[in-house]
Amino acid sequence: MSLLDVSDLTVSFPTADGLVQAVRGISFSIDRGRTLGIVGESGSGKSVSTQTLLGLTPGADISGQALFEGRDLLQMTQHELREVRGAEIAMIFQDPLSSLHPHYRVGWQIVEMIRAHTRDSRQAARTRAVELLEVVGIPEPQKRVDSYPHELSGGMRQRVMIAMALALRPKLLIADEPTTAIDATVQAQILELMLRLQKELGMALIMITHDLGVVATIADEVMVVYAGKAVESADKRTTYYRPHHPYTRGLLDSIPGTAGRKDRLTPILGQPPSLIQLPSGCAFHPRCPYVMNTCIGQDPPERPVEGGPGHRSACWLPAELVGIDEQVDAAREAAAERHRGSAARQVLAARHRLESPAELIPAESLGG
Repeated sequence: MSLLDVSDLTVSFPTADGLVQAVRGISFSIDRGRTLGIVGESGSGKSVSTQTLLGLTPGADISGQALFEGRDLLQMTQHELREVRGAEIAMIFQDPLSSLHPHYRVGWQIVEMIRAHTRDSRQAARTRAVELLEVVGIPEPQKRVDSYPHELSGGMRQRVMIAMALALRPKLLIADEPTTAIDATVQAQILELMLRLQKELGMALIMITHDLGVVATIADEVMVVYAGKAVESADKRTTYYRPHHPYTRGLLDSIPGTAGRKDRLTPILGQPPSLIQLPSGCAFHPRCPYVMNTCIGQDPPERPVEGGPGHRSACWLPAELVGIDEQVDAAREAAAERHRGSAARQVLAARHRLESPAELIPAESLGG
């Protein structure tokens, strides 16, 4: 049995402007000691899907099931969730400066978290806090334990958040874009630290990010999310070398040094849709280079495709069209053209009007 098994998770927020469909039927699972990377553009529902598991989306309409060691997190009371948060499932948030209380020393905050779940004395908890700061690589932990968050660098603040998250040896760690606001050198150090600690503790890890480079470093399995829906799920190698969904293909083409094209960085044209007014059919169809009439009228379910065991994709393209080379792209275009009527041609024409030479950025120009 998986450590965490999420089935058909749906999360929406009633607002004055309409219903925000933040998460639309996402399913995934993760085993002990494994790492799941959840990737997608900003606003795709990555963070909401995991925060909901811990009861951190008040006011939301929630349905589905999230079994953690056989217990449904979505059915737990707030008291029961408080027993789980921190002790069994811990979370690292994107911005440590806003996550840490500015008026309290970092050591005090770690101590309070430890004592909320244990019977440790304040002195024992403080000793443990110093040990944790040393484990995550903060120099002079006996001194830094009395620092305020603003007295630490961004990388050190994130290390404090990691120390706090790992204080009670959780079974599952959720890291919500923990390296976004950190420079590349410190980012590599943080990722190396998280991998080392994961191996030592044997915990499962969910890494939420929009950076496919981070996923390549840390993940075992990958789930690609778009407009609140999982559009592709596979192991890491399949995701990078044998993707099926055009959105995954577009993500690979839009970053340097990946398995995608090497000569140019090709952005995905257009913008993610409003989660209040989603397009009909497949939410990606207004931006998709392989749009067909079926895509406009019917939302594709996530189904098995070729490429590897457990490879699933929510796309109407033939299941055998996986890969990143030009021959596969030509086959995708040929398959789409055979099923492309006037409605799809109008969508494609609107998409082409967004193209301009300025949007095609030579990869070598990003070298600094």
